[in-house]
Amino acid sequence: MPHDFQISRDSQALFITLNTKNRLPVFRKDEIKSVICNAIDEARRSAGLLLFAYVVMPDHLHLVTDQPKPTSEVLRVVKGITARRVIDYLKNQNYSTSLAKLQHQTRDRNYRYSLWQKEKNVFPIFSEGLFMQKVNYIHNNPVRAGMVERAIDYRWSSARIWQGCPIEDEPLLMDVDRIRWRRSKFGA
Repeated sequence: MPHDFQISRDSQALFITLNTKNRLPVFRKDEIKSVICNAIDEARRSAGLLLFAYVVMPDHLHLVTDQPKPTSEVLRVVKGITARRVIDYLKNQNYSTSLAKLQHQTRDRNYRYSLWQKEKNVFPIFSEGLFMQKVNYIHNNPVRAGMVERAIDYRWSSARIWQGCPIEDEPLLMDVDRIRWRRSKFGA
């Protein structure tokens, strides 16, 4: 059942950054960005997460979520589901060059794939001001990278939802309406 969320020291949000292995630009094509958005949504449902903001860049993604479970469990679910879906897509589409770059050999000489770097890049958010700072950082990532002029012009981000101008086929819906703000609507 959906729950409301109020940011506080006792009820922190998480700012999560996942970098692809060796910063490979796995998410260059829209088809793969669509796969990763669907996988994020699946992980959200599986872990019981609220998702507040996101952006998918060519070699990394950022998420802001609530923390209904320990951070390690949230990361395990998000990384696991997204990696499986993307690797399966790359296999089905015969992206052998990309797969070779993600491949590593195990002790028993089998080959496995790693989509994500191993580091845990998670930052706790315990105030509305910090929350909005991270949301704005996420939304401006494609602008800083020179991919678009305005944040709302980048399809693979929650910027349009936060600006109140979502498109009909948003790649990933947000749980912004589940936030209980202590101050004004956007934590000012």
